Amino acid sequence: MIEIFQKNVKMGCTCFGTEEMGQEDISSYSKIKRLSNEELAELWARYFDDHENKELRDQLIIQYIYLTKYVVGRVKVALPPTFSYEDISSYGVEGLIDAVEKFSQKMGARFETYALVRIRGNIIDKIRSQDFLPRSVRRKIKDVKEAQEELKLKFGRTATNTEIADYLGIEREKVEQILSDDTTVTSIYDKKGSSDGDIEIIDTIQDTHALAPHEEMEEKDVKKELEDALKRLPERERTIMVLYYHENMTLKEIGEAINVSESRISQLHAQAIMKLKNLLSENRSERLKRSII
Repeated sequence: MIEIFQKNVKMGCTCFGTEEMGQEDISSYSKIKRLSNEELAELWARYFDDHENKELRDQLIIQYIYLTKYVVGRVKVALPPTFSYEDISSYGVEGLIDAVEKFSQKMGARFETYALVRIRGNIIDKIRSQDFLPRSVRRKIKDVKEAQEELKLKFGRTATNTEIADYLGIEREKVEQILSDDTTVTSIYDKKGSSDGDIEIIDTIQDTHALAPHEEMEEKDVKKELEDALKRLPERERTIMVLYYHENMTLKEIGEAINVSESRISQLHAQAIMKLKNLLSENRSERLKRSII
């Protein structure tokens, strides 16, 4: 069985067990002691010199285990309930181990780039190799797919389920049932076509969280105004704002840091907020005047 993290992973642990990786293990990624770039380069050099050293291999796997979480979170799959998150994670670890064992300096690529491809490929290959549907159902799905293609050529458009049903001589509800039985596994990194120039699916997905160009410019303007306004605050108030909002310190912690009572810090914080509001309002009014002139 594949060697992977035990559930009692500790800080900087280099031991691997035979227990399946679960979501609890993935949550432990942040506890791993990361090596510096120099230490990591030295570890790779030692492993290249002694490729049979399993301890060095395991240390490298631990350092890059975060890559499996990255890929698992971005591989879109449609699976039956019997296929668990842990299964996908273990497939990812298999790909990572394979990447570590086969990586060579002669490849001319960063290990991370190479590993991401191996991890993603192993996950998709493993899932696609498992067919959960009976042959009879798979054959019906194939018939419907072929009908879709033939009718698309005939009509010059995608056929409706009713047209497919008429073509096959079955009820529309039956066509819909067959299509719903089609368990398709896809990756957002799959290409939409088969040629080298085709783009990956991920590049066609709209980012609903991305700002429109005018919104992005407006956000930059607001940040610039806020920075300018902060510079105009008294030094103590500016320090409090930075510690509270940027460093996430509590008012009590800030008070202890600058030897001021918590109640006084609260007053200064409130004063700073009011001053910032006035300064920002003043800036907007001035901008409005210039735009009118």
